[in-house]
Amino acid sequence: MSKGIYVATIEPNSGKSVVVLGLMRMLLGKTAKVGYFRPIIDDLEVGEMDNHIGTVLSHFEIDINYKNTYAFTRNEVLDLYNKGKSGEVIDEIIKKYKYLEARFDIVLLEGTDFSHDNSSIELDLNILISKNLGLPVIIVTQGDKKGVKEIVESVQLAHDTFKQEVDVLSIMTNKVNPDDLVTIKDLLRARINHDTNISVIPKIPSLSSPTVKEIAKSLDGTVLFGKDMLNNLTENFSVGAMQLRNYLTHLKDNSLVITPGDRADIILGLLQANISKNYPKVSGIVLTGGLIPEDSILKLIEGLSSIVPIISVKGGTYSVTNNIGKIKSKIYSENAEKIATSIATFEKHVDTDKLAERLITFQSEIFTPRMFQYNLLQRALKNKKHIVLPEGYDERVLRATARLVNANVVELTLIGEEDKIKERIEKLDIILDTNDINIVSPTKSPYFEDYVNTLYELRKHKDVNLQMAKDMMTDVSYFGTMMIYKGHADGMVSGAVHTTQHTLRPALQFIKTKPGVNIVSSIFFMCLEDRVSVFGDCAINPNPNAKELAEIAISSAQTTTDFGIEPKVAMLSYSSGASGKGADVEKVREATEIVKKQASHIKIEGPIQYDAAVDLRIGKSKLPDSEVAGRASVLIFPDLNTGNNTYKAVQRETGALAIGPVLQGLNKPVNDLSRGCTADDIYSTVIITAIQAQEL
Repeated sequence: MSKGIYVATIEPNSGKSVVVLGLMRMLLGKTAKVGYFRPIIDDLEVGEMDNHIGTVLSHFEIDINYKNTYAFTRNEVLDLYNKGKSGEVIDEIIKKYKYLEARFDIVLLEGTDFSHDNSSIELDLNILISKNLGLPVIIVTQGDKKGVKEIVESVQLAHDTFKQEVDVLSIMTNKVNPDDLVTIKDLLRARINHDTNISVIPKIPSLSSPTVKEIAKSLDGTVLFGKDMLNNLTENFSVGAMQLRNYLTHLKDNSLVITPGDRADIILGLLQANISKNYPKVSGIVLTGGLIPEDSILKLIEGLSSIVPIISVKGGTYSVTNNIGKIKSKIYSENAEKIATSIATFEKHVDTDKLAERLITFQSEIFTPRMFQYNLLQRALKNKKHIVLPEGYDERVLRATARLVNANVVELTLIGEEDKIKERIEKLDIILDTNDINIVSPTKSPYFEDYVNTLYELRKHKDVNLQMAKDMMTDVSYFGTMMIYKGHADGMVSGAVHTTQHTLRPALQFIKTKPGVNIVSSIFFMCLEDRVSVFGDCAINPNPNAKELAEIAISSAQTTTDFGIEPKVAMLSYSSGASGKGADVEKVREATEIVKKQASHIKIEGPIQYDAAVDLRIGKSKLPDSEVAGRASVLIFPDLNTGNNTYKAVQRETGALAIGPVLQGLNKPVNDLSRGCTADDIYSTVIITAIQAQEL
């Protein structure tokens, strides 16, 4: 079952509140703990609460601190986007949602209102948010003042737009002419795939009509009388300018009357008409011009047994009337009647049992890089590990260190002279307090002699004498690796300056490989736009034989599982299935069979071409019975030449973040960096190394 559901729209005044209220009732009927979250809300006055949030929390008695129910206001989001910090928006939304996800059985999320300009940004944001949270979407559209053809085409456009990126669970078309319900539903069912739940909800006049309270608030009016009747619905409004005897003939039921504040005849006549059986009900009276009736008239009104709301506003009659015509109805927590009508309407026109069943059985296959990185950070925080960074003078290492310290995710040791590292930090203007990290110079370390003697004992059978061991221990890679061996650190990340061989040599010499593992191999986590793929081996083994290739596949599948991704392994070659021949294809075919025998639980396909491995349409055409074709999450390359060039090509051409290489097979984690790495690469690799250390 999905842990959340996202309600989105594509236009203003969609009646989204009706759907949210109905869904809350439905979900609370299925599970006791339902949370509520609005990623982005409209801008508010200081101390003001978002109306959507206030209504849901109050009516359904949801126990959430208000500050945890939203992430940003619209202006905050626009400001971050203008500063090129759009990634921070998604990261914060993921963080806030995950907080609620951990505390509730399911969380209902409500998207933006489209109540301002920049609707294209809002559409993209709603898709991006639901995609990065891995949530199914309910799209709400509205059919008010639209023809049948226009409604159907706009609904299909909305469905197709969202469907390209996310899973659409249901489409609900609101405010439809009751006479068109069946026709529109049939047309939509014919156009949209049957996996999508389709509901058509009629326009309910009482829900579309604003209350006198909404009107008073919008006009910044002062309530003179009738505070207990502010929830009266206003279905019509008109100006009371003619004489009373003539105006009474124009009254309609539940009308709001707009009249200058000095028209005592109109005011008193309307109050009498409201209690008369011979005239329609009056919802309220708006007095314009900032004028208030004389004291004698006010005293007369106070003595009446029934008084509709009377509101005083400052504007002129013409401008006030225009403004009232622009007011759109909202549902407030105090208006129990509107809430009850909303829920009843939803339950009448939506098949809640079918919708709940679809939600319960829903499984998302979307796993975005932002989700992956968030999960990595949370896992690393659960059990902080100590990581050593031998290249303490490098700018990228120092910038990554500052970010890691700020996240408080690991304990860090930099290797180098303390004065020089401090000088570099100051020169580069990096905000990093060296009191928050350990800085070690090998020869000045109190452990230096012990490390030398340990290395000598471990390598003397290889003709390493004490002086050689001492010289070797001055090398930052040997010193950092020995810290891990002796338990003074949990893992090491290096390679921003040094070669792979320089980084790995000491690890292979005395940390060595895990029992049953014959070779050290590597993977890259390739963070593509809508998924995270694992590429191996793209950094270590130049030309593995079939047995080694099988071991790389098994190790890669295990690493993938350890990091929360289901491994579906594709053994890549230049042909798919049984069609190809040649030594290179046979090597891959043999490796695939070895994996099937040694690790039968792994879903694997090989030989298979790259396009058949990742494209569902091509995969089904070439290998229709395969569990992996078109869905591969782990791609094993036949040799280093192919793998290294492919990962770099994908990284450069798609803008994908490549995290790695992540080494697998060692007793303790040592990870190599590309010399072209960025500070972000180092940050991610350190977190991955810390998680690897947790598994030991």
